Formats: sequence, structure tokens, C-alpha cells
Amino acid sequence: MAAKYESCTAAAQKLCVTQPAITAQIRKLEDQCSLKLFKKRGRNIHLTDEGAALFHYARRIFECEREVEDAIEEMRKLKRGVLRLGTTKTYARYFMPVLISTFHEAYPHIKIHLDEGSSLDMIHSLVGLKNEVAVIARAAEDPAVSFIPFSQEELMLILARSHPLAKKKAVSVRELAEEPIIMKEVGSGTRRKVNRLFERHNCTLNILMETSNAEFIKQLVQQGEGFSFLVKEAVSVELQERKLATVPLVGEDLYLDVSIAYLKNEHLSRPAQAFVDILLEMAQGKDPQRGLREIMTRMFEKWK
Repeated sequence: MAAKYESCTAAAQKLCVTQPAITAQIRKLEDQCSLKLFKKRGRNIHLTDEGAALFHYARRIFECEREVEDAIEEMRKLKRGVLRLGTTKTYARYFMPVLISTFHEAYPHIKIHLDEGSSLDMIHSLVGLKNEVAVIARAAEDPAVSFIPFSQEELMLILARSHPLAKKKAVSVRELAEEPIIMKEVGSGTRRKVNRLFERHNCTLNILMETSNAEFIKQLVQQGEGFSFLVKEAVSVELQERKLATVPLVGEDLYLDVSIAYLKNEHLSRPAQAFVDILLEMAQGKDPQRGLREIMTRMFEKWK
């Protein structure tokens, strides 16, 4: 400021300090540098060549400081930042577009990094600090991870329309045990649920194939290669178009518990906390077995 206004008095007024304080700081800097930075002519001071050289760098330093202050303020106000989010491949296709659009509408300047994998993969990604928040089925317990129940997605038994069991009003687990099943991959919440279902009935799964690709599963089932279980939202179109059939299980209703997951003892970034807050607002007051699609539909009606 002294160089800009060529006056210690003017600099002191701009900085709201005393003129002797400005003079003392300039002398201290000159002593530290062992350089003469100013020369006096009348009432004004002027930069020496050495002073002009340092002033060039000082100006850049203060410009950088302002940029840092602006960045901090933008991050505080969620006008800058990154949301690192994990989910399953099925949720990424059928649920996340609406959730992400909702978040983006509220915080348009936050960049979103979406990671996909099995529910177990996403739990590992939280522990490994790759992601901050995950929307997944509770596929495994981990003492380091908090799980907040979010929704329950109905698991549908799907069959080819030509399959003999498709003509029945209901099928038992023992009947299914005699048929080949196309399973979700190890680490998925669906697989964990189906495994426990068959274990409860002391039945062994006849696994024909396992894959993480829900579209591939539907195609194989449609061709009569076996049966499978997928969340209702993933097969609703095929059931409506009568490309696939579904039959209820005798004495069983299968629901996949979808949770918001994050590390227990790790501070959430502002974008991650904002995303969690949006999800919790969506889930507030929901019915125990209301799916994610119904939750979002209710929220849209509320916003309208």
C-alpha cells in the first residue's frame, strides 16, 4: 500500500493503522532483506529498483491470497467442491439420476464423482477413503461404517413367460431350488438376501451364472436360461410389457434394505453432508416399506 500510494501516511489510512507502524514494518523488512526498498523525495516515497522487483512478487502473493480467501468462501457456501459418491450398478441406472439431479439443482457448482460396484465394493471404498457417501444395500457389517436406513426395495422373482413355474399362483423356495438361478455378483445385497432365503429353507442354490449386469440377467431369464431376483424398479418395464413374468413366493416377501453409508469417525465434507441431508429429507416420514421411487415421487409432489 505504501508503494501504491507513494506515502506511508496514505497507506496507514487505508490499512487503519498508525503511520509509525507502517514505517516500522518497512524498516524491519529492509533489515531482513538487507536491501533498501524505498527512497524519499519530498513528502512522497518511491520504490527503489530492488523494491520494485519485490513489489512485483508481493502483488502476486496478495492476489493469490485473495484467490485462496475466495475459494474458502465458495467452499463454505457450497459454490465449489466435489461430492464423491458410491452406489451399485443397478441403483446407478434406475435411482441415482434423479437423486443426482435433485442435488445438482440445489448445488449446481458441486462436481459429482460417481463410483459404481457391488455394495461390498462400496463399503470398502468408504473405508479406503475413495468415497465419502454410498447409497447401497447393507451387504456386510463393518464397525467403521454407519448405515442409515433409507428405503426398502422389493425384490421380484423373475421368470421367462414360457417357464412352467410362471403359470403358478405362487411358488415355494423348494421348487425354485430345482431350477437354475442367475445370481447377482458376490458382495451384492441382493445375493446376500437370496442366500439367506434359501438357507432358511435348507435349500441349495443351483447357480447357473453370476453377474453384476442386471440387463444381462434379464435377457438370460427372458430366454429361459433360469430364474433370478432383481429389485422391482429394474424389471418394471419388462413386466409391464410382458417380456418377463413374476410369481409371488409362498410365505415370503423379499425387501432389500437400502442405506446411506459413511464412515463413523470421519468428518463429512460440506458437499457430502449436503447430499446426506437431502436424502434424509426425502426419507423423512416415509412408510416402512416405501421404495426409493415412491419417496422421490412424494418429494416432487411436495416441491410442486
